[in-house]
Amino acid sequence: MKQHCILWSICLLFAFPLLGQDLSQRAGEFLNSLSSEIKEKATFPFDHSERFNWHFIPRDRKGANFHDFNEKQRKAALRLLKASMGDPGVEKTEAIFELEKVLRVVEDRPANDRYRDPENYYFSIFGDPSSDKPWGWRLEGHHVSLNFSSANNKIISSTPTFLGSNPAIVPGHVDLHTGMQVLVKETNGGFELLHSLDKGQLELAIYDDKAPYDIITGNDRKVSLLSPKGISYTQLSPDQQRKLLELLGVYLANYSKEIENNMWEKIKQDGYESLHFAWAGSTKNAIGEPHYYRIQCPSLLIEYDNVQNNANHVHTVVRDLSNDFGEDVLRNHYTFGHSHKKRNQTSE
Repeated sequence: MKQHCILWSICLLFAFPLLGQDLSQRAGEFLNSLSSEIKEKATFPFDHSERFNWHFIPRDRKGANFHDFNEKQRKAALRLLKASMGDPGVEKTEAIFELEKVLRVVEDRPANDRYRDPENYYFSIFGDPSSDKPWGWRLEGHHVSLNFSSANNKIISSTPTFLGSNPAIVPGHVDLHTGMQVLVKETNGGFELLHSLDKGQLELAIYDDKAPYDIITGNDRKVSLLSPKGISYTQLSPDQQRKLLELLGVYLANYSKEIENNMWEKIKQDGYESLHFAWAGSTKNAIGEPHYYRIQCPSLLIEYDNVQNNANHVHTVVRDLSNDFGEDVLRNHYTFGHSHKKRNQTSE
């Protein structure tokens, strides 16, 4: 454990905010590229209830989507995404867009179908990125919900984060992106850790022989730590501990370096010994074998679920249990940093 702490202390010592300084600029460029009509669709007050109205299913959404954008506006929107996440997160998000084309083929839908639609992803800005007040933005559509909060010209929260993949593995009979597996590291890393456990450890880690139908926390605005089932970090061998931290790192690498380092620091403060890995369902890494796992500690909850569509449909979610939507940092911001009163929440 000391070696892990030393390693991450070194990483944090040399870490600095690479992306925060141009986030507001990227958001401003995106907004300035929009017509007044599109901007009206894309913008909300920071304290609007819509900021917490997140989901990952195909449904009607507010905001402006790719159908609304010309090429210049589209590029500005994607630059904002790239300024807000790490490269792995951006790559997975754009690959999930592409999977909508695969679902059109799988479900025998027309080429212009709007239910399975790679253009049907919505950008929303909450507040004014050019001011010194907190603001945020969201990218959301089927299997993608990215929620960012910003204060003092840097990202203070990037959760809740949902990334899903249907199909989890594009089947061979689909003549488009055949074999594509967007969340392969999340899947294989979970099984690699599970299959390293001995019989006694498996009895601790597997809490149910049936996987839940979906992630347990759903799209709750605020979640509490689930019961800490499974096997703890201290019950793992050093090699297994490394595998658990590597799996955890797959999820955290989706974020900007600043957020990634902040999350690692919170986990360190909790203590690695507080980490738990819990499994439910099949132990076979194959289509048709439903399975679920979660990683948790007092500050963080990660869920992975592959049950639907004959267990070829992955859902993943990351929740910062104290700071989803930036609530913890913003609470301190308003309490200690500013004397102005918050506006009343608006709903519609």
